[in-house]
Amino acid sequence: MYIQEYLHRNVKSVAMPLAMVVGAVLCRPVSAADDWSGHMVTPVLIFLMLFVTFCRVKPREMRPSMLHVWLLAIQIAGCVAVYLALRPLNAVVAQGAMICILAPVAMAAVVIAGMLGADVATMATYSLLCNMAVAVAAPVVLSFTGNGECTFAQILARIAPLLIMPFAAAQFCRLIVPRAAQWVGNHGQISFYIWLLSLAFIIGRTTCFLLDHNEADRTVEAALAAAAFLICIAQFAIGRRLGRRYGDVVAGGQSLGQKNTVLAVWMSQTFLDPISSVAPTAYIVWQNFVNSYQIYRKDKQKAEQKGS
Repeated sequence: MYIQEYLHRNVKSVAMPLAMVVGAVLCRPVSAADDWSGHMVTPVLIFLMLFVTFCRVKPREMRPSMLHVWLLAIQIAGCVAVYLALRPLNAVVAQGAMICILAPVAMAAVVIAGMLGADVATMATYSLLCNMAVAVAAPVVLSFTGNGECTFAQILARIAPLLIMPFAAAQFCRLIVPRAAQWVGNHGQISFYIWLLSLAFIIGRTTCFLLDHNEADRTVEAALAAAAFLICIAQFAIGRRLGRRYGDVVAGGQSLGQKNTVLAVWMSQTFLDPISSVAPTAYIVWQNFVNSYQIYRKDKQKAEQKGS
């Protein structure tokens, strides 16, 4: 019995690193399956994941707060400041670091934050606000840091379907079939396992990209990965400190630290030097190691409370 409880408590903490390893090892089959589907696997999985989570959220519970204002201000001002600081050293590293800060909060952050005990309504509110704000700010920022071809419509087209549609569908179900919506909301852990499958596909695609574009300077790639690591740790730490001030440590950390790396990689490859996408690709790994550690700590605390 003890062994079963131990395995159950730790499976979530090792699941994300395992999903990344599976995606990297099976990158070619994963990429082929994604190509065969017309690149629809990840969007469909993210839609389902958010639908499950949003079934727990009531619109009247979603209220902007000063925490959201501070998080947005740090995100927008921070990406510009980091770019200007690193630009004299290396333009590509500056672009990669900048995009790791500019990228909006991940769609999955609502799921992970809920597992860690954050207020889901707070996270859902910031997810909507942040993604819309980045859709407005990104074309401006990328116009002077990239090739100048980014538009509001392009960014919004990548964000809106995966953000607004699952929220609208969940609220529709809450009105029309409330019992079904309640059942889905009560089984929110489903969204975590959907996220694991999505993560394997994301890692598989990005691994293929790195293998097929090996012309980059290894020193630059290492610098991009290191910059992503430092920014990841800093954003989680700053977000948690802000969250503590406003009564939700986890929501603050996940809102600022967990990024929509799929969008970040796309923006890097489309509007910046494609090699700069190494930074958000590395960020995928770093943020999921942080999430795995947080889930491990949370489950360990729960086990200790049960035992006491």
